[in-house]
Amino acid sequence: MAKQKRFEKVSPQTQEEAMKAAMATQRPGQTKEQTKLIAQGIQKGINQYKKQQKSKARELNKKLNKASQSQTHSTQNEDNFSHTPDQKIKQKSRLPWILLIISWIGFIVYFFQTNLL
Repeated sequence: MAKQKRFEKVSPQTQEEAMKAAMATQRPGQTKEQTKLIAQGIQKGINQYKKQQKSKARELNKKLNKASQSQTHSTQNEDNFSHTPDQKIKQKSRLPWILLIISWIGFIVYFFQTNLL
C-alpha cells in the first residue's frame, strides 16, 4: 500500500514569493527546471513556517483562555469568601500611616541629637 501524499493548497502569494526568492538566488547557468525545484523547496519552507506559527497561535489562545477562565473563577470565589472591601481598604491604609509616623519620630530624634551635641 502506497502512502498518499496530501496535496496542500499553496496560495498564489506564496508561489510568487517563492519564485521571487528563487530568481533572486539564481546562479549563472542554472536551468529553469532547477529554479522551479528551488522555488518548490522555498514554498514548502514557507508552508511549514506558516503551520508552525498557526500552531503557536493556537497554543497561545488556549493558554489565554485557560488563564481568563481561571481568573474569572478565582474572582468569583474571592467574592464569595472574602471580607468586605472596606476591611481591605482599612488594612491597606494603615501601613503608610504607620511608616509616616515612624519616619517623623526618627527625624525628630535625629534633629534633637544633632542640635544638642
